[in-house]
Amino acid sequence: MAYDIVVLGGGSGGYACALRAAELGKSVALIEKDKIGGTCLHRGCIPTKALLHSAEVADETRESETFGVKARFDGIDVPGVHAFKDKIVNRAWKGVQGLLKGAGVTIVEGEGRLVGQRAIQVGSEVYEGANIVLATGSAPRSLPGLEIDGERVITSEHTLTMDRVPASVIVLGGGVIGVELASVYRSFGAEVTIVEALPHLLPLEEESSSKLLERAFRRRGIKYELGVFFEGVKTTETGVVVTLANGKTLDAELLLVAVGRGPVSAGMGFEEAGVRMERGAVVVDEHCRTSVPGVYAIGDLIPTLQLAHAGFAEGIMVAEHIAGLNPPPIDYAGVPRITYSDPEVASVGLTSAQAAERGIEIVEQVYDLAGNPKSQILGTAGAVKVIAQKDGPVVGVHMVGRRIGELVTEGQLIYNWEALPAEVAQLIHAHPTQSEAVGEAMLALAGKPLHVHN
Repeated sequence: MAYDIVVLGGGSGGYACALRAAELGKSVALIEKDKIGGTCLHRGCIPTKALLHSAEVADETRESETFGVKARFDGIDVPGVHAFKDKIVNRAWKGVQGLLKGAGVTIVEGEGRLVGQRAIQVGSEVYEGANIVLATGSAPRSLPGLEIDGERVITSEHTLTMDRVPASVIVLGGGVIGVELASVYRSFGAEVTIVEALPHLLPLEEESSSKLLERAFRRRGIKYELGVFFEGVKTTETGVVVTLANGKTLDAELLLVAVGRGPVSAGMGFEEAGVRMERGAVVVDEHCRTSVPGVYAIGDLIPTLQLAHAGFAEGIMVAEHIAGLNPPPIDYAGVPRITYSDPEVASVGLTSAQAAERGIEIVEQVYDLAGNPKSQILGTAGAVKVIAQKDGPVVGVHMVGRRIGELVTEGQLIYNWEALPAEVAQLIHAHPTQSEAVGEAMLALAGKPLHVHN
């Protein structure tokens, strides 16, 4: 069976590529061994954000008297949480399948393998493509010698089917996944300690954002051990004992391993077909072309941002490139990044350290949410930090606060359109909204601060 495009992997990147290619008149086969939607829809973005929303409701119920509302928190109904999560996931899953069917994409269920340079084998069937798009995604990583047993030592995927709220959890890894799940477990009532080898939580974010998150987590009773390596873990009758490189030991009911995700590429025939690889990832150029002509790779399989929306954009770009539309490459610094903990951390553009590495002379402005009425109403602390090139455009927007992730789209437009602070300062932000914090920071950078106290 021959197609214009054969896509291996039906996650965010793969199905986006298939849909856009079908829109452009291409015949497309989409091969998926599990469920269309991949990690993001079934084991990542969507189910974890549903858990985070349940966690937010739990916190707001506990805090209701602060807002003059009498409510009683009776605990977490774990089956009820899963029912809510699964309803959201299944609705989105049906929607995606309907879109693909309506677009005329051929969906092939089964495990595919690249055979030769332009064909994917699924069982006894071979699907040939004028172009091949590899989109096999990623899976949770562990550390050497650290065995995941799914009971005492778990990954993020196990949390999505948990049958109880543990009394205590040690989270190994202070990146996005670790921080989000630490936030969930704490809201559900567990004692939580995060272990991170680097000096800060969310070490890839602006350092000031990490410090604000750490301060907020301290207030929430989330503990953390920073700048220390994991040494080992032993399971006991009641849980786990974790040993750190500094000799300290931590006890808990569970160890959640959140040390990142690695590409799913082993045994899939990529190297045999001549596809260049590095440390399990497929090497691509700015248009996601591999070393083999006509073979592309997208999503978590390549060493770009491990974000569903980045994979989504890569899939669209590849479909348009194959169709001859000559799409521009993706500026990954301009892709918004959000950690959906409480408080949320959101950013787009460069950190101050990255700007310095590029030799960019910068000016900065921080607006504390303490001066923002809507933030006070929501009962959140945090800040908006804007980084601009001296006498030039905004190069980074970094935010911390409850529900602050909804503001990152404005930051995305500001960064990607290379807006000057003075240009943004002319725009009127609705009052009272948290978006005013962006406006206030821009006013200050433009030389006309209004409500800036710091």
